[in-house]
Amino acid sequence: MKRAIHFRLNGRPASIDTDDRRTLLWLLRTDFELTGPKYGCGAGLCGACTVTVGGEAVRSCQTLVKEISGKDVVTIEGLSSDGALHPLQRAFMEHGGFQCGYCTSGMIMQASALLAKTPRPTREQIVSGLEDNLCRCGAHQRIIAAVQAAAKAGGES
Repeated sequence: MKRAIHFRLNGRPASIDTDDRRTLLWLLRTDFELTGPKYGCGAGLCGACTVTVGGEAVRSCQTLVKEISGKDVVTIEGLSSDGALHPLQRAFMEHGGFQCGYCTSGMIMQASALLAKTPRPTREQIVSGLEDNLCRCGAHQRIIAAVQAAAKAGGES
């Protein structure tokens, strides 16, 4: 059903008249031109499309637009502040927490939600928290190192 959806997107008020059964992924990519969330599997299994909604990591390819009404939605584009990279973004760069980069925004968003709940996670908590996000290039060890470094630097901010 087409209706007005009002929410906050990357810290700013947003609204759009759209079919509320559309997925958040396509709303973000086509209507708001935010290309950080990637289409990977379309089934919520790979994590390339991960964003946060109300502070929770969600698969935007499986989240319906009607589910975001009145909520805060944050994409990778919304993590930086005043031109300064978020600690997770810096740590991924410094530790080579990517290879091809396709999974990177989803990994960072998943890690961001993890650090918001568990600011000083153990290695095991990081592995468990990211296990459903796939990296086909095999950068998992560097990704874990990046999240550990971001946690030490205050990556939940």
